[in-house]
Amino acid sequence: MDLDDFIIAVFCRMDDLVAWVGRGQRLRRRGPQPTLADSEVLTMELVGEYLSLGQDQALYAYFRRHYRPFFPALGRVHRTTFVRQAANLWALKERLWQALVRQAAHSDPTFALIDSCPVPVCGFARAPRCRRFRGAAAYGHDPLAKAPFYGFRLHVRVCWPGLLTAVCLAPANVGEREVAPLVAQGTTGLLLGDRNYWAPQLTATLRAQGLTLVAPYHKAQDDPTPRHSALIGHFRGRIEPIFSQLVGRGTLKRIWARDLWHLGNRLLRKILLHTVCVTFNLDHGRPPLQLAPLVAP
Repeated sequence: MDLDDFIIAVFCRMDDLVAWVGRGQRLRRRGPQPTLADSEVLTMELVGEYLSLGQDQALYAYFRRHYRPFFPALGRVHRTTFVRQAANLWALKERLWQALVRQAAHSDPTFALIDSCPVPVCGFARAPRCRRFRGAAAYGHDPLAKAPFYGFRLHVRVCWPGLLTAVCLAPANVGEREVAPLVAQGTTGLLLGDRNYWAPQLTATLRAQGLTLVAPYHKAQDDPTPRHSALIGHFRGRIEPIFSQLVGRGTLKRIWARDLWHLGNRLLRKILLHTVCVTFNLDHGRPPLQLAPLVAP
């Protein structure tokens, strides 16, 4: 489909989901209804994320310039009003995301992957004088870049074949094994992790919850079962393209937010977009993690 068809498809999905989640009840308990419908704002946010428009100003300007006929009320809404309405919808985005996860076809909730990704909030050289997220962000190490960073780590749980089902944002100095019980909460079956999750105590804790954690030995040079670890890595590698999509298309490592409220909203819309695209592919029998072919160039 082309971009116009993609915008229409996303709007129809969001409009149906908002109606299903609300079930006839007003989302706002008092005050007038906004000029822009919530499904319109959600559509612009998600399509903007697909187009890598990470900044709200660029997102608003793009749709105001190119898609005014699709969203006629956008001409009567100021940019700050649009941004405020989008940020206030963070709780709705979370409910829509979970609704999509529950409705997703051809996914296996008993076979999950777990990992984390760095989310820097500023350049490392600027970190000592950065005022954003002071007291919340921390210093950590990015193993892929082989460099320290200042910010958070996004811990995720992915159900096969590639559906994001749980996330947790933690300071960068919090270990993955500390967050794993929280991310794995509410699931049973098999959970695959990398070498950072190898811990007999954590495995026993999750086993008591009905979850089997499988991870390679924490030191590759001393691994007693290298073939078994290679097999785990083969399946666990499914999570790497997801991080690449969140970082590349979703600009996860370039989030222009100044507080946790806006940061949480922007993370949720990236996750919601990824879930929408994966469900589109699953519904049409396409490879779930091929997001680029959804919109023809």
